[in-house]
Amino acid sequence: MLIKRFEDVDVWKEARKLVNMIYDLTDKGLFKNDFGLKEQIQKAAVSSMSNVAEGFDSDTKQQFIQMLSYTKRSSSEVQSELYVALDRKYITEKDFNNTYNQAKLVRKLANGFIRYLRTDKQVNRHTG
Repeated sequence: MLIKRFEDVDVWKEARKLVNMIYDLTDKGLFKNDFGLKEQIQKAAVSSMSNVAEGFDSDTKQQFIQMLSYTKRSSSEVQSELYVALDRKYITEKDFNNTYNQAKLVRKLANGFIRYLRTDKQVNRHTG
């Protein structure tokens, strides 16, 4: 499949799911009143998605790879902050596991796309 826009990138699609999962979690219960953690985890999740979009329009593959590495880091940040939410009993173990695994999937897909960009000699521009 030819990737013509950032919305076609699998890691962006999965990061979008992560963002919605985080917003759903932070809009209820005690979580919605912890403004610091709520804002931080939302920003990290949105960053994981936005970095893919921003990287897509980079001038070089190396710049795109850098933005994908930021996506990975933001996903790890989400995972770390989920532990705080779990420890504070803002979320259930089930919510923690589902969201943690979604962040893990985002990291995995970002890693895979980075490997692809590093090894594909034919692609000078990731959009073909």
